[in-house]
Amino acid sequence: MCFALSSSSWSPRAGLSMMPCTAGGKPSTSFVLVSHCACRTPGNTTQRDLSRLTEAMSENESASEEDWLALRPQEPSPSQCCGSGCKPCIYDVYDKELAQWERAKAMQDKSLLMGKKEQSNKSELNPDTFTAFSVSSVEQLTEDTYQYKFELPGNSSLRLSLGQHIVLRGVVNGLEVQRAYTPISPRNAEGYFEVLIKCYEAGLMSQYIKTWKRGDVVFWRGPFGGFPYQPNKHGELLMLASGTGLAPMIPILLSITDDEEDETFVTLVGCFPTFDKIYLKPLLQDLARYWNIRIFYVLSQETSLEKLPWSYQENTYTGHLNEDLMKTIVNSCRRKPFVLICGSSAFNEDMSRYLKAAGIEEDSCFVF
Repeated sequence: MCFALSSSSWSPRAGLSMMPCTAGGKPSTSFVLVSHCACRTPGNTTQRDLSRLTEAMSENESASEEDWLALRPQEPSPSQCCGSGCKPCIYDVYDKELAQWERAKAMQDKSLLMGKKEQSNKSELNPDTFTAFSVSSVEQLTEDTYQYKFELPGNSSLRLSLGQHIVLRGVVNGLEVQRAYTPISPRNAEGYFEVLIKCYEAGLMSQYIKTWKRGDVVFWRGPFGGFPYQPNKHGELLMLASGTGLAPMIPILLSITDDEEDETFVTLVGCFPTFDKIYLKPLLQDLARYWNIRIFYVLSQETSLEKLPWSYQENTYTGHLNEDLMKTIVNSCRRKPFVLICGSSAFNEDMSRYLKAAGIEEDSCFVF
């Protein structure tokens, strides 16, 4: 079951009720979550609230300044921006709603505030509004990293483009926080989607995420970004991933291996602290069995390969992915590679520098 909620903010103090959606005049299994909170934040003025206020204003043709201020959207706080360059960003949504409010106020026309929000017809997600999804399973992969599975209505699918991310909203100690995550499920997965999340001890969002259990309702919006992948466009993809930077690589790998006509070579280099902290080992081992897929591991905190399973020893390096190792990997590629990079800002900068030293130009790289 999914629910639709306004895009920019939500108060945990708000009273909430659910009303059946009737998109296109037809009842559906989705619900609109209606806030009865008196506070106003961008996107938090619901259609029901607007109806009540505009009906009250219609009884008095000359609406007072106080009436209009009650409908004015409030600028988001910095914690409400995930910092991932989403289009539209939460500030874009605020600017759009503020301009709509200003136009309605200038024309003294309350009907201008009742415009229908654009909805996606290809996904249960919407970049402008948050939609709620139910957690169906929680799997702990390492001491601090989890794989979460969310239900989709019926056999619907998110239908994301490869590498696209979605934005999560949470409230911790009264402070709203938003962060971006990339689903790792196949883009054509039906009835569910999965997200890989690392929790940090001092992270605000992590405090919220670690409370999740099966049946909890979580709010997402999107999708955003993505890599414009086309089968057989590049002779070889060189994927450089640090930690959960593995996430956007997984759907691309699955897309290639699921397409019998896609003969793109792939070299994935996953950087992790130790062998125990490698995510999704069974899946990666299965992918490495394909004729066109190679997977290497670089373990920064391991000092010896002797304790590793024999099947990993040949394709694992200890230490860091440095300039010399980068040249070795690039030279081992079977075709001229196009490079995908995902990790921390420091990791991305280092990889870009090492690739340049290895003869890979900037226009042959894509950074998530």
